[in-house]
Amino acid sequence: MVGRRSTDHSFVDALVEFALSLPEAWPDAPWGDRVTKVGKKIFLFASGPDSDRPVITTKLPESRDHALSYPEAFPTRYGLGKHGWVTIFVDTVPTEERDVLFDFVEESYRAVAPKTLVKRLDTELADGAR
Repeated sequence: MVGRRSTDHSFVDALVEFALSLPEAWPDAPWGDRVTKVGKKIFLFASGPDSDRPVITTKLPESRDHALSYPEAFPTRYGLGKHGWVTIFVDTVPTEERDVLFDFVEESYRAVAPKTLVKRLDTELADGAR
């Protein structure tokens, strides 16, 4: 289990790295939480390597139901769930399906980023820069 736990946390690190590659994304640690923001808005909460379980929280206006289909996933507490935020334990997502978590991070970015940055991302994707 220790080996898998390490791999699961490494996967969360890969998700954070991907999030930080999106236009004008930057890391922050309000309240001691590891988050990724665009402008002043958070689009990814991610557990740190010392957490008991690897977990991410993203805003999913389109994929909310899909995300909630994973075991133990839940609408995020503190009133965020009613606005489309979902918390997912990475270790409950089958390894062969984990790439969808990158899609969730991108969807969350698109949900909170200014339209100009979403356009920039689309241009980069169209140009094959990603």
